[in-house]
Amino acid sequence: MSSIFERRVEFSLFIASRRHVLTAVAAASLLAACGGGDGDDDTSPSTKAATATLAVLETTDLHFNVRSYDYFKLAEDKSYGFERTATLVRAARKEFANTLLVDNGDTIQGTALADYEAVVKTIPCMQQLSMYKAMGALGFDAGTLGNHEFNYGLPFLNQVLGGGMDVEGVDSKLKCAGNGFPAVLANVYSSKTKKPLVAPYAILERTLVAKDADGKEVKLPIKIGVIGFTTPGIMNWDKRYLEGKVYTQGAVEAANQYVPELKSKGANVVVALLHGGLDASPYSASMENPGLHLSKVPGIDAMVMGHQHSVFPDLAVTPAFSQSGVDNKAGTVNGVPAVMASSWGKALGVIQLPLKWDGKAWSVDKTKSKSELRTIQTGKDAAGKTVYVDADSSIAPLVEPQHQAAITYVKTPIGTTDFRMSTLFADVGDPGAIQIVNQAQRDYVATYIQSNLLQYKDLPVLSVSAPFKSGFQGAADYTDVAAGALSISSAADLYLYPNTVYAVKVNGADIKDWLEAAAKRFNQIDPTKTTEQQLISSFPGYNFDMFTTPDVQYEIDVTQPVGGRIKNLTYLGKPIDAAKEFVIATNNYRATSGKSFIPKLDGSSTIWASPDANRDVVIDYVKKNAKVTRASNGSAKSWKFAQVKTAGDVVFSSGAGAIAVAQAAGLANVSLLTADDGSGKGASKYKVDLSK
Repeated sequence: MSSIFERRVEFSLFIASRRHVLTAVAAASLLAACGGGDGDDDTSPSTKAATATLAVLETTDLHFNVRSYDYFKLAEDKSYGFERTATLVRAARKEFANTLLVDNGDTIQGTALADYEAVVKTIPCMQQLSMYKAMGALGFDAGTLGNHEFNYGLPFLNQVLGGGMDVEGVDSKLKCAGNGFPAVLANVYSSKTKKPLVAPYAILERTLVAKDADGKEVKLPIKIGVIGFTTPGIMNWDKRYLEGKVYTQGAVEAANQYVPELKSKGANVVVALLHGGLDASPYSASMENPGLHLSKVPGIDAMVMGHQHSVFPDLAVTPAFSQSGVDNKAGTVNGVPAVMASSWGKALGVIQLPLKWDGKAWSVDKTKSKSELRTIQTGKDAAGKTVYVDADSSIAPLVEPQHQAAITYVKTPIGTTDFRMSTLFADVGDPGAIQIVNQAQRDYVATYIQSNLLQYKDLPVLSVSAPFKSGFQGAADYTDVAAGALSISSAADLYLYPNTVYAVKVNGADIKDWLEAAAKRFNQIDPTKTTEQQLISSFPGYNFDMFTTPDVQYEIDVTQPVGGRIKNLTYLGKPIDAAKEFVIATNNYRATSGKSFIPKLDGSSTIWASPDANRDVVIDYVKKNAKVTRASNGSAKSWKFAQVKTAGDVVFSSGAGAIAVAQAAGLANVSLLTADDGSGKGASKYKVDLSK
């Protein structure tokens, strides 16, 4: 059931009284009883030299994907899911005598099942979240909190971690089922107590299976320190829940404070759980992805990463990360062994840490470490279709009742649509799945202003949204709602994230700059180049903000460099007045963390931070406008590409066999080139004729 480690957990005294910590201790004790009986072995330290390997196993950004199931499409999807990662975990435990299984956060949010258990029918105190229940089958050793752990508020987080948070608005005496493993987080503090919100670290006492110089198997004790960090962006993204209740510290500052403390308490190995990734920017305490800087803190022996939904190490020709200090071949960041295991349970991160026992203490030989990702993909079948590992059969029964309840919930009808609402061709001008989001946001904000913010009642209200699902996760990663009945699952597909509606006040010049930033979605196209050019850059689709209204019109000239692409921007048929003020409906993420778009998107221009989720606003809008039509809700194109003739083809990838979607949207300049784009992701290659 668990690693061959004897499972005992020791925490520092100042955190030992916390309820969720005690729950984790109890869970670890239970695991010791299931660990194969090695708890009775003689672990008296040997004075002889010995060696061992500790395999650190990482899951990250699971986003409540317990099952390989798409609640939007109401169908199995074998390309992700913790039930398949579990198979990799069990295989690794058979391979390695000593394993440490950790989760890197963004665990409790992300699917309709997550929303069902948190909001629709909140689970009772003594019932575990389905995600944690499934993880319990694997016996996790520790985990940290990602930014999405805060999406449902502190009272809910306190409950699902077992209780004990001493923070304003939370019942610190609450005692609940908990998550079943130590939750560690060193850089988020309670404003009430000025102490960490949860345990900053844990010291795990284990028994290693090692070999002495004669090759004889020996068992030796070790103390493993596990410390967690999350992104300070939580203070913006979930401001309504966190402002005045918690505050953050930079990851490096927190590490410099607590890693020496871990060492002083006897930790032989320190593993950093960073819910963040790699960014070459100079360090700041508010940095979202500080991995390059955290790795330089003395005393950190291994680092697991996440948040960016990417992979490390990456052995591709063009790796995801190639900053100075990053070694994809060695699997190290500034010499520290590291992994980032994608997202949604698609991969398991494995760090093999070679350890040396000198008769008195353990040391880590980082130069001989090995970092790798083990994906749930096993290859291709005879027909060229991707094959995945089988799901661990123990997981599905654990969550089946809740799984079925969530399916019933998302099937709730709310309206109909006479067209296929899709983001398959949003990158080339189809507003089919975006316009209704903009309409819902604009209607919601405009109504509120007329009733409650009369000082802004004469300002035009506009809305921006983006194709949140735009192929990043593969050929099936597009919003794609079939014509016919609309349900709650349809609305959740139209708006993927649990953001809340925010309204910001900007001027015409800001709007242009905002759109220039969004146009980074495209590579710069050389019209004289005769060879094929890729239209879409690495800039995320969820940042490709766009208007979808006849009131705002503009062109995007992809032959121009970044910052000079927005042409002929008009409002109500006239060139937009740079000084004219507008209210823009957007989401909390963009309104508070969009400084890379325009400086004003740092929270300072927010005129209303609504309490309602964008997704719920869309659901309510569809309920009120139950007959959704292309003419009214899916055909308003605010932008088009500036016309230019290119010597070679300009191409992009999208879902397979979907040219009919482009044609139905009136995109006469789009054509299918090849059914298989060669990426191995099941996508097709399309051409866009920029001269039309």
